[in-house]
Amino acid sequence: MRILISGASVAGPVLAYWLTRHGRSVTVVERAPALRKTGGHSVDLFRPAMAISDKMGVLARVSERATGTNRMTLKREGVRRPVRVDLSKIFSATPDEHVEIMRDDLSGIYYDAACDDVEYLFGDSITAISPDGEVRFENAAPRRFDLVVGADGLHSNVRRLVFGHESRFSDFIGAYFGVLTLPNTFSLDGELLIHVGVGRTAGIYSARHLDEARALFLFRSERELDYHHHDVPRQKDLLRGAFRGLHADVDRWLDELDRTPAFYFDSITQVRMDTWSRGRVTLVGDAGYCPGPAVGGSTSLAVVGAYVLAGELARAGGDHERAFPAYERAMAEHVRGSRAVALSAAKTLIPTSRLGVSALAHGARLISALPAGPSRALLRLTTKSARVYNSMTVDDYPIARRITNAGRPRGADRPLT
Repeated sequence: MRILISGASVAGPVLAYWLTRHGRSVTVVERAPALRKTGGHSVDLFRPAMAISDKMGVLARVSERATGTNRMTLKREGVRRPVRVDLSKIFSATPDEHVEIMRDDLSGIYYDAACDDVEYLFGDSITAISPDGEVRFENAAPRRFDLVVGADGLHSNVRRLVFGHESRFSDFIGAYFGVLTLPNTFSLDGELLIHVGVGRTAGIYSARHLDEARALFLFRSERELDYHHHDVPRQKDLLRGAFRGLHADVDRWLDELDRTPAFYFDSITQVRMDTWSRGRVTLVGDAGYCPGPAVGGSTSLAVVGAYVLAGELARAGGDHERAFPAYERAMAEHVRGSRAVALSAAKTLIPTSRLGVSALAHGARLISALPAGPSRALLRLTTKSARVYNSMTVDDYPIARRITNAGRPRGADRPLT
């Protein structure tokens, strides 16, 4: 069975790994000329995604590339006294349940896990998919595949070709986010610095293996803004306007917009589809069920989705007419939970009132003031994302055969639940 995957970020390489483990022939097409190294931002891997990474034999590499953030300083707009939080005492006792890692690092780790057993077509894109599996590309000659999977993100090309324009499935939840890369000249050593005001939050952090820093911006908007997702100058202007006057620190970060080597901007939008499969085509990760970039734990959901899709195809003997509905049933509850997490996280991270800003600061102060054990318990009670993602259960799918390029994956036959 020949399967084509569109997208080589996170879901695509994870899916490619597991399909190959189950004996499938896999091709991945990626529009970028190589693995993307565009700066990006940190993402979270929660318990089920960590377990899947462990079964892939890459958990040690994931842990080595953790950002190492262990302190947070939170400053409220108009309030001089900051709130300082010791994050290490909260997370040190549960390293197997959560890791924060830069997205580009994670993508490279998953790619390396099976790249010798997967055909990658970089610098190309799908232009047409026929019902019988013939696929046309911008550059490569047409080819026929048994199945096609869109793992190409929020603005999925495969989804557009097969299901229609993304506006039919996008649910804007009232916020935007931007990320820029800038020099780490702010004495960031394991520290996350956050400035919070009504309707806007800006933060800066680095990772222990990086020479540069990342600045992350989140802001609310009652309406969808007028811009094209490729119009970078317009996006930068919108960001400047949204954060003007928040704090002198933030102004200095924004001064780097015209010099940054890497910039990203997008709406915080959920993808809502009644089904993300049609004929020989299905979607995985953000392409099919993005809960909301930057707030919804979409990376963990993508890893789980890729693992489940490959497993259900193996369980059905490659019969997509059985496997795709089973995949959607297995993911339905996870997707619903992720959507709720994103809505809650957006409200917390981008407060809608001064009371919300104060509540965020007081909550952080309380967690920091408590001893390690009670502070962890409080965090688990109040952090919905950790509760939802760490409670996800995933079936364990028998392996048809093992790939050989990375050796025997540690814990490959270990249950995930």
